[in-house]
Amino acid sequence: MVADLRRCVGCQTCTVACKESNATPPGVQWRRVFDIEAGEYPDVRRVFVPTGCQHCDDPPCLEVCPSTATGKRADGIVTIDYELCIGCAYCIMACPYEARYKVDDERFAFGDDATPNERKRADPRMLGVVTKCTFCVDIVDAGLAQGLVPGRDMAATPACVQSCISGALRFGDLEDPRSGIAQLLAENQWFRMHEAEGTGPGFYYLWDKAPPL
Repeated sequence: MVADLRRCVGCQTCTVACKESNATPPGVQWRRVFDIEAGEYPDVRRVFVPTGCQHCDDPPCLEVCPSTATGKRADGIVTIDYELCIGCAYCIMACPYEARYKVDDERFAFGDDATPNERKRADPRMLGVVTKCTFCVDIVDAGLAQGLVPGRDMAATPACVQSCISGALRFGDLEDPRSGIAQLLAENQWFRMHEAEGTGPGFYYLWDKAPPL
Protein backbone atom coordinates (compact mmCIF):
# COMPACT_ATOMS: atom_id res chain seq x y z
CA MET A 1 0.00 0.00 0.00
CA VAL A 2 1.12 3.54 -0.78
CA ALA A 3 0.02 6.78 0.90
CA ASP A 4 0.80 10.02 -0.90
CA LEU A 5 1.23 12.56 1.91
CA ARG A 6 0.89 15.41 -0.57
CA ARG A 7 -2.64 14.33 -1.39
CA CYS A 8 -4.06 13.20 1.97
CA VAL A 9 -6.49 15.82 3.32
CA GLY A 10 -7.15 14.18 6.67
CA CYS A 11 -10.84 13.56 5.96
CA GLN A 12 -10.81 10.20 7.81
CA THR A 13 -12.99 8.63 5.10
CA CYS A 14 -10.62 5.65 4.99
CA THR A 15 -11.09 5.18 8.75
CA VAL A 16 -14.87 5.19 8.39
CA ALA A 17 -14.78 2.86 5.37
CA CYS A 18 -12.60 0.41 7.28
CA LYS A 19 -14.96 0.39 10.27
CA GLU A 20 -18.01 -0.05 8.05
CA SER A 21 -16.42 -2.82 5.99
CA ASN A 22 -15.02 -4.77 8.94
CA ALA A 23 -17.64 -3.93 11.61
CA THR A 24 -14.97 -3.13 14.19
CA PRO A 25 -16.28 -2.11 17.64
CA PRO A 26 -15.90 1.37 19.23
CA GLY A 27 -12.30 2.17 20.09
CA VAL A 28 -10.90 -0.16 17.42
CA GLN A 29 -9.44 1.58 14.37
CA TRP A 30 -7.54 -0.63 11.97
CA ARG A 31 -7.03 2.39 9.70
CA ARG A 32 -6.11 5.64 11.42
CA VAL A 33 -4.94 9.03 10.17
CA PHE A 34 -2.49 10.97 12.30
CA ASP A 35 -2.71 14.78 12.26
CA ILE A 36 0.85 16.09 12.63
CA GLU A 37 2.31 19.61 12.73
CA ALA A 38 5.53 19.91 10.75
CA GLY A 39 8.10 22.68 10.45
CA GLU A 40 9.00 25.61 12.68
CA TYR A 41 7.16 28.86 13.26
CA PRO A 42 6.21 30.71 11.14
CA ASP A 43 6.58 28.01 8.46
CA VAL A 44 4.34 25.41 10.04
CA ARG A 45 2.01 23.09 8.17
CA ARG A 46 -0.21 20.12 8.91
CA VAL A 47 0.60 16.67 7.57
CA PHE A 48 -1.91 13.82 7.57
CA VAL A 49 -0.44 10.33 7.83
CA PRO A 50 -2.64 7.25 7.28
CA THR A 51 -1.41 4.27 9.25
CA GLY A 52 -2.30 0.79 10.43
CA CYS A 53 -0.79 -2.66 10.09
CA GLN A 54 2.28 -2.33 7.87
CA HIS A 55 2.20 -5.96 6.64
CA CYS A 56 5.91 -6.30 7.20
CA ASP A 57 8.37 -8.50 5.34
CA ASP A 58 9.72 -9.63 8.72
CA PRO A 59 6.79 -9.06 11.11
CA PRO A 60 7.84 -9.14 14.78
CA CYS A 61 4.28 -10.12 15.70
CA LEU A 62 4.72 -13.40 13.88
CA GLU A 63 7.94 -14.26 15.72
CA VAL A 64 6.39 -13.95 19.19
CA CYS A 65 3.08 -15.70 18.46
CA PRO A 66 3.09 -18.95 20.50
CA SER A 67 0.04 -20.45 18.78
CA THR A 68 1.01 -19.77 15.13
CA ALA A 69 -2.19 -17.71 14.78
CA THR A 70 -0.31 -14.93 13.02
CA GLY A 71 0.71 -15.88 9.52
CA LYS A 72 2.11 -14.34 6.36
CA ARG A 73 0.70 -15.09 2.93
CA ALA A 74 2.76 -15.52 -0.20
CA ASP A 75 1.49 -12.14 -1.42
CA GLY A 76 2.86 -10.45 1.72
CA ILE A 77 -0.39 -9.92 3.63
CA VAL A 78 -0.05 -10.65 7.37
CA THR A 79 -3.08 -12.47 8.75
CA ILE A 80 -4.53 -13.72 12.06
CA ASP A 81 -6.34 -17.04 12.43
CA TYR A 82 -8.97 -16.36 15.12
CA GLU A 83 -9.43 -20.09 15.66
CA LEU A 84 -5.78 -20.41 16.71
CA CYS A 85 -5.35 -17.10 18.58
CA ILE A 86 -5.29 -17.59 22.36
CA GLY A 87 -5.46 -13.86 23.16
CA CYS A 88 -2.08 -13.72 24.91
CA ALA A 89 -1.42 -10.28 23.33
CA TYR A 90 2.31 -10.91 22.87
CA CYS A 91 1.91 -9.64 19.32
CA ILE A 92 0.40 -6.37 20.56
CA MET A 93 3.51 -5.73 22.63
CA ALA A 94 5.84 -6.71 19.76
CA CYS A 95 4.21 -4.52 17.09
CA PRO A 96 6.07 -1.17 16.77
CA TYR A 97 3.10 0.32 14.89
CA GLU A 98 0.41 -0.09 17.58
CA ALA A 99 -1.72 -1.72 14.90
CA ARG A 100 -3.27 -4.56 16.90
CA TYR A 101 -6.31 -4.59 19.17
CA LYS A 102 -7.92 -6.95 21.65
CA VAL A 103 -11.52 -6.65 22.84
CA ASP A 104 -12.79 -9.06 25.49
CA ASP A 105 -16.42 -7.91 25.79
CA GLU A 106 -19.04 -6.75 23.32
CA ARG A 107 -18.97 -3.00 22.66
CA PHE A 108 -21.61 -0.98 20.89
CA ALA A 109 -21.76 2.61 19.71
CA PHE A 110 -24.64 3.62 22.01
CA GLY A 111 -23.90 1.75 25.21
CA ASP A 112 -25.29 -1.67 26.04
CA ASP A 113 -27.98 -1.69 23.36
CA ALA A 114 -26.79 -2.75 19.93
CA THR A 115 -28.33 -1.26 16.81
CA PRO A 116 -29.92 -3.82 14.46
CA ASN A 117 -26.92 -3.52 12.14
CA GLU A 118 -24.43 -3.98 14.98
CA ARG A 119 -26.28 -7.05 16.22
CA LYS A 120 -26.46 -8.47 12.72
CA ARG A 121 -22.75 -8.05 12.12
CA ALA A 122 -21.45 -8.93 15.60
CA ASP A 123 -18.84 -11.67 15.32
CA PRO A 124 -18.13 -13.58 18.56
CA ARG A 125 -14.96 -14.98 17.01
CA MET A 126 -13.37 -11.54 17.37
CA LEU A 127 -13.81 -11.37 21.15
CA GLY A 128 -10.86 -12.32 23.34
CA VAL A 129 -8.51 -12.51 20.37
CA VAL A 130 -6.23 -10.00 18.66
CA THR A 131 -7.45 -8.26 15.51
CA LYS A 132 -5.91 -5.90 12.97
CA CYS A 133 -6.03 -4.65 9.39
CA THR A 134 -5.96 -7.50 6.87
CA PHE A 135 -5.75 -5.36 3.71
CA CYS A 136 -9.33 -6.64 3.22
CA VAL A 137 -8.20 -10.13 2.19
CA ASP A 138 -11.81 -11.19 1.69
CA ILE A 139 -12.30 -8.47 -0.92
CA VAL A 140 -8.91 -9.12 -2.52
CA ASP A 141 -9.45 -12.89 -2.73
CA ALA A 142 -13.01 -12.55 -4.04
CA GLY A 143 -11.74 -10.23 -6.75
CA LEU A 144 -8.86 -12.50 -7.69
CA ALA A 145 -11.30 -15.39 -8.02
CA GLN A 146 -13.14 -13.33 -10.64
CA GLY A 147 -9.95 -12.55 -12.52
CA LEU A 148 -9.75 -8.98 -11.24
CA VAL A 149 -6.51 -7.14 -10.45
CA PRO A 150 -6.13 -5.70 -6.92
CA GLY A 151 -5.33 -2.00 -7.08
CA ARG A 152 -6.60 -1.64 -10.63
CA ASP A 153 -10.10 -3.04 -10.16
CA MET A 154 -11.87 -1.51 -7.17
CA ALA A 155 -13.88 -4.70 -6.53
CA ALA A 156 -10.57 -6.40 -5.64
CA THR A 157 -9.08 -3.51 -3.66
CA PRO A 158 -9.16 -2.74 0.11
CA ALA A 159 -12.08 -0.62 1.31
CA CYS A 160 -9.87 2.24 2.52
CA VAL A 161 -8.35 2.65 -0.94
CA GLN A 162 -11.74 2.43 -2.62
CA SER A 163 -13.07 5.24 -0.44
CA CYS A 164 -10.11 7.66 -0.56
CA ILE A 165 -11.56 10.87 -2.00
CA SER A 166 -8.19 12.42 -2.87
CA GLY A 167 -6.49 9.36 -4.35
CA ALA A 168 -3.85 9.42 -1.63
CA LEU A 169 -4.10 5.70 -0.92
CA ARG A 170 -3.06 3.20 -3.57
CA PHE A 171 -2.73 -0.57 -3.54
CA GLY A 172 -1.24 -3.19 -5.81
CA ASP A 173 1.55 -5.62 -6.65
CA LEU A 174 4.91 -4.04 -5.95
CA GLU A 175 6.72 -6.88 -7.75
CA ASP A 176 4.95 -6.01 -11.00
CA PRO A 177 6.88 -3.08 -12.53
CA ARG A 178 3.80 -2.19 -14.58
CA SER A 179 1.58 -1.74 -11.52
CA GLY A 180 0.51 1.71 -10.42
CA ILE A 181 2.27 1.57 -7.06
CA ALA A 182 5.53 0.32 -8.58
CA GLN A 183 5.50 3.33 -10.89
CA LEU A 184 4.65 5.70 -8.04
CA LEU A 185 7.62 4.47 -6.00
CA ALA A 186 9.92 4.79 -9.02
CA GLU A 187 8.82 8.37 -9.68
CA ASN A 188 8.75 9.70 -6.12
CA GLN A 189 10.78 9.92 -2.94
CA TRP A 190 9.35 7.75 -0.19
CA PHE A 191 9.96 6.39 3.29
CA ARG A 192 8.64 3.56 5.43
CA MET A 193 7.58 3.95 9.05
CA HIS A 194 10.14 2.77 11.66
CA GLU A 195 12.16 1.16 8.89
CA ALA A 196 15.22 1.09 11.16
CA GLU A 197 13.45 -1.62 13.19
CA GLY A 198 14.25 -4.02 10.35
CA THR A 199 10.62 -5.04 9.88
CA GLY A 200 10.49 -4.26 6.15
CA PRO A 201 7.10 -2.47 6.19
CA GLY A 202 4.81 -3.00 3.21
CA PHE A 203 3.29 0.49 3.58
CA TYR A 204 5.12 3.25 1.68
CA TYR A 205 4.77 7.00 2.16
CA LEU A 206 5.38 9.39 -0.74
CA TRP A 207 6.49 12.92 0.08
CA ASP A 208 8.15 14.48 -2.99
CA LYS A 209 9.09 13.88 -6.59
CA ALA A 210 12.23 11.83 -7.20
CA PRO A 211 15.24 14.03 -8.06
CA PRO A 212 16.28 14.03 -11.72
CA LEU A 213 18.98 11.55 -12.68
